Amino acid sequence: MKDKLLISSSPQFHHPQSTASIMWTVSLCLLPAGAWGVYIFGIRALLVMLAAIAAAVGTEALLGLVKKENTIADGSAFLTGLLIGFNMPPAVPIYIVVVASVFAISVVKWTFGGLGGNWMNPALAGRVFVFFSWTGGMTTWTLPRSGGADAVTGPTPLGSLKTGLSSMTSNIHGPLDLLSAEGVPVSYMDLFLGRIPGSIGEVSALLLILGALYLLIKKIANWEIVVSYLGSFALLVWLFGGFRYGQGLFTGDVLFHMLSGGLMLGALFMATDMVSSPLTPKGMLVYGVGCGFMTYLLRFFGSVPEGVSLAIIFMNIFVPLINRAFQPEKFGVVKTEEEAK
Repeated sequence: MKDKLLISSSPQFHHPQSTASIMWTVSLCLLPAGAWGVYIFGIRALLVMLAAIAAAVGTEALLGLVKKENTIADGSAFLTGLLIGFNMPPAVPIYIVVVASVFAISVVKWTFGGLGGNWMNPALAGRVFVFFSWTGGMTTWTLPRSGGADAVTGPTPLGSLKTGLSSMTSNIHGPLDLLSAEGVPVSYMDLFLGRIPGSIGEVSALLLILGALYLLIKKIANWEIVVSYLGSFALLVWLFGGFRYGQGLFTGDVLFHMLSGGLMLGALFMATDMVSSPLTPKGMLVYGVGCGFMTYLLRFFGSVPEGVSLAIIFMNIFVPLINRAFQPEKFGVVKTEEEAK
């Protein structure tokens, strides 16, 4: 591929970043959050991530042999495997991890022509496929390391919240109060640093934010998607999130929901996938608002505690429609007065 001359319509611009440099840079920015997951959940978390990466890269290599293409070096399969490992519980059976990676690469990516042809994020699709196929294995969570004790299972904060809402008393004023009443006290700092049960790579909001800041500065990630996704979700939580605790408008606990679950991983590293997100800034804003709205609906009114993966996949479906509605302006074309109106 590297020796082929690629010709496209004018104008042509030189971009200093190649596909491979982008994929490997994103992977490097994710590594600190992955290292934190291994630290607090133990060596089992490392095995899960290695299995996901090996299965993704192995499937990519096998399908590349069939099509006589070598795409391993572009880093896309490695990144897909890494993100699947990030979205797995530390105690998940290894065969589930392997199935998720094989499904993501073979069905979601290569069935549609390989990198650039997939219409939804392969890692999210793999995660959702195994979640609904082996729900028990995908919802057994390991408690974070505390002193010398580890390898004890327990629910995530969002899982405890969903369960506790059904038996909530009238003196509960927010999610932290409810979690404390359920015997699983959590602080904002625990959520920010990642001292909570959850998927391996999603727990540390701090390290995910630091990694994403670098991508935003280097213009590898689009700020329009990040800001509109997190902003719309935060606004909806602030406006209506207090109703479930008997409070009024503008009383929702924004910080708790921003730092809980897979929101940071999804908004910063998965919704921003260049292949499955819109092309223009206006389209990205619409797409991000849609992701935030769907995440709010699924998390507050759905049957599962989390809603990020399904929300992003749902909006991936609408990307072709968004691209048609917000097409890029043709270079050098001056609009007539009627078209400008």
